[in-house]
Amino acid sequence: MIVLVIVLAALVVVLAAALIVRTRPPRRRAGAAGARRILVPFSGASLDPTVLRAAIRIAKAEEAVLVPAYLLVVPLEYPEESPLQKEVAVAMPLLEAVEHAALRAGVPVDARIEKGRTATHALRRLWEAEHFDRLVVPARAGGHDGFDPKELAWLLTHAPIETLVLRPSPNGDEPPAAGLGSSGRSHPVAQQVAAPGRPRQAVRA
Repeated sequence: MIVLVIVLAALVVVLAAALIVRTRPPRRRAGAAGARRILVPFSGASLDPTVLRAAIRIAKAEEAVLVPAYLLVVPLEYPEESPLQKEVAVAMPLLEAVEHAALRAGVPVDARIEKGRTATHALRRLWEAEHFDRLVVPARAGGHDGFDPKELAWLLTHAPIETLVLRPSPNGDEPPAAGLGSSGRSHPVAQQVAAPGRPRQAVRA
């Protein structure tokens, strides 16, 4: 009798899992072979939607894969490979929101989480382990989450790929929308810094 109950319970679990898989909308995790890859790193509680929209437009224009990467900072008192379950629980819905926005625009997505002692350390670990063609970086401004001036200076000096910095308007004072960041009232100013050996140029998103 006990064996029968266990078998029935297992069958219910299998059927439930199958139902979830069948009803879940398909997601494109990778683009065509050899497609360009655009890395969009962020951390904190949000990714400004204007930065996200700009990254999606670039990826779509270049037929590239969007690679949103949430950067987890591991405090020095913890081992570098600590699980950081609370921080991961914050990162997952943010990555889900970014992924849904990109997929709605028809852009393939390959999201990930990377850990490091600092945000720039985590980002360096990413580009040392994987190939990317462009880096789209949100700058901190007006209460919006992003990289601070010191981190941006480091990125613009050390990034091995073409880097685009997007700075939301500091006048955008509305609270962030759930899952994506600040309201659409912010207007990013973009500064494009080419990879080593290429001329610099300034652009506006």
